[in-house]
Amino acid sequence: MASLSRKEARIEAFHLLFETEFQANADPCQVYSRSVENRELEENEYIREVYFGVREHLLEIDDIILRHAKGWRTERITPVSRSIMRLSIYEMLYMESIPVTVSLNEAVELVKKFDDEKMRAFVNGVLNAAKDEIEQKRAQG
Repeated sequence: MASLSRKEARIEAFHLLFETEFQANADPCQVYSRSVENRELEENEYIREVYFGVREHLLEIDDIILRHAKGWRTERITPVSRSIMRLSIYEMLYMESIPVTVSLNEAVELVKKFDDEKMRAFVNGVLNAAKDEIEQKRAQG
């Protein structure tokens, strides 16, 4: 199997995070292994890092979403958009090799492809506010 592009790997990482929405109490290692096996995916460092990184930093990531979701509880956000925002915020926080604007734009593209059209503006607004917060914290050192 040919290596996945970053865009393809991002989609697969999103799928894993989305699946986990319905298996919240399952062991992340089992979810990951089962999913990789069922999809016959090659081992991919990006997918592994994003999936386990989001799971490890879930409370911090969800806190950022809550701060910028203006009255929306995370449970009220569609599982698709919630998973996409978690992925994007993880990239912004922990993957400095990916420019934050790229992460944000890719997230909006995923929402266009996988969620209701109405969610695009919401996700874009939350992620732009998160991007500004993250960039401000980095600038302050």
